[in-house]
Amino acid sequence: MVVVGGGGGDSRNASASPRVHTARANAGPNLVNLRCRRVFPIGGLGGFSSATYPPPMPRLCSVGNLRIGPGLPLAIIAGPCVLESLDLGLAVGSRLASTCNALGLPYIFKASFDKANRSSIASPRGPGLDQGLAWLAQIRQRLNVPVTTDIHEPDHAEPAAAVADLLQIPAFLCRQTDLLVAAARAAVAANRAVNVKKGQFLAPHEMRGPARKLIEARCHNFLFTERGTSFGYGRLINDFLGLGDLIDLDLAPLDSLGPAPVCFDCTHSTQLPGAGDQTGGRPDRAPLLARAAVAAGVHALFLECHPNPKSALSDASTMLTPDQADALLHDAARIRRALS
Repeated sequence: MVVVGGGGGDSRNASASPRVHTARANAGPNLVNLRCRRVFPIGGLGGFSSATYPPPMPRLCSVGNLRIGPGLPLAIIAGPCVLESLDLGLAVGSRLASTCNALGLPYIFKASFDKANRSSIASPRGPGLDQGLAWLAQIRQRLNVPVTTDIHEPDHAEPAAAVADLLQIPAFLCRQTDLLVAAARAAVAANRAVNVKKGQFLAPHEMRGPARKLIEARCHNFLFTERGTSFGYGRLINDFLGLGDLIDLDLAPLDSLGPAPVCFDCTHSTQLPGAGDQTGGRPDRAPLLARAAVAAGVHALFLECHPNPKSALSDASTMLTPDQADALLHDAARIRRALS
């Protein structure tokens, strides 16, 4: 067991200083020393850690005029997968905002201006950077809600941060240093936040890597999103033990704040990758996953919604209808109230 941190150089305790930094393996997990700040198990930071003294401040993620984190209302990040038109974005966003407002759930509108990771080169990608950000700006102003969108290239970060309150890093790109650093710097400069989706190929504790890159670029205002883990070929699973580990992930070696707030993506988690030119899915299971995630203690839910999912230009196999989204959000609100 290794104790990291400590007090000053008090000469009265000089003879005891080796014990402050190294404890016998049989000391047990509850070792407490008032001079230490964290206790980590042997093996470095890859496993779990337990806070000792003092406890970290809660890490809250500020998105526009709302905050996400422990002790706060369940936030909702939702909208169509891709911006098909301004009218569609306004219609979906208005419906979701109205439902969230009635339920007391903070709402963030989500839509993509470019789907750069489509299964086929022939698949529609969206309106592009300039038109997409112009539509997002209008949706933000007319609905009076924060907005988020995903970026795929470092050059997208600065223009996106001029409009979007939350910059989303796609799961497949969550380890890309240049993209993370660009998002972090743009977020700091524009007083925005960053949402890093956990890669389907990462263990929960490996999200310390993206967190380190954001923090080293001076961005402390971020959250993580769980969206499923690859389970062999053509299948994602949701590991709720791992979800709990992600919620409790100690970032203390990186800064003085606590674990990052965690969002759960209940629609992308139902994807069935490798189903052909378009990814398959089981959107009928999204409400089940959302209920379980809220009961597990996530700080936000992510979902995608479309008036007619079968005709959607992207993620037609996983999006919910507005009525299905309403029912899911009512269930989530009731579970959150029961836990509070």
